[in-house]
Amino acid sequence: MHYPHRLSRRKRKRTHGFRARMRTHNGRKTINRKRRMKRRVQVV
Repeated sequence: MHYPHRLSRRKRKRTHGFRARMRTHNGRKTINRKRRMKRRVQVV
């Protein structure tokens, strides 16, 4: 039987979360792109 992928919320937040995005130049670009599209910035 295939073992299901266990999601670690902490790991997910650390790699894809808002703070992780703000840490890099390209991450900030991503956030600003979403803001320009009138998205509520809740980056996941």
